[in-house]
Amino acid sequence: MEAREDDANAVRAGRIEVRRSARWFERGAVDAPQLWLVLHGYGQLASAFLQSCAPLAREGRRLVAPEALSRFYLRSGRGAIGGSWMTSEAREQEIEDYVAYLDALVEHCGARAASVSVLGFSQGVATAWRWASRARRAPQCVVACGGGLPPDLDLDAPALRALEVVLSAGEHDEAYTPHAAQHDAERLVGRVARCEVALHAGGHELDLELLARL
Repeated sequence: MEAREDDANAVRAGRIEVRRSARWFERGAVDAPQLWLVLHGYGQLASAFLQSCAPLAREGRRLVAPEALSRFYLRSGRGAIGGSWMTSEAREQEIEDYVAYLDALVEHCGARAASVSVLGFSQGVATAWRWASRARRAPQCVVACGGGLPPDLDLDAPALRALEVVLSAGEHDEAYTPHAAQHDAERLVGRVARCEVALHAGGHELDLELLARL
């Protein structure tokens, strides 16, 4: 079929799958019965975030901190570097990519684990929820720190029904307020197995006391 002139000048979008590398950092025994994914927030890197999650570590628990696939310079194209799980550009594809990434990581790291849980902070909360709702191996627990339910989350996804959920909000957190946490908890009634709202006196940060008691 001959190409028309307007076809030749049209802008078209294409898509191919490519192979790339992703990295993670971890602590704890590789054969620990509990596997925890800890997902960093926007502009953070996995190694530093894993250190922040130190109170979560204990005997029988392996903490795995995957790093978001998109890294960038935080200021003026140089200096400190951070990561981002996604942007609004080609968002559905980016979500599919990181869900597949986390599935592959759980398959790689969790073969000998009896249970899988996920903790997300800030932007990592939406990542945790989207993965939990679509995961090949559904987690047993979601801990959402400083971030709310993503607007596109399917609250009727079967994978959510058995979840134990903790929503953590700081009393001085303007990004995720205690009121927002309570609203999310109300939306989850009847859709998850159990939901707890855990407030702390800080701002947009991890509640280290909560991590120590999980």
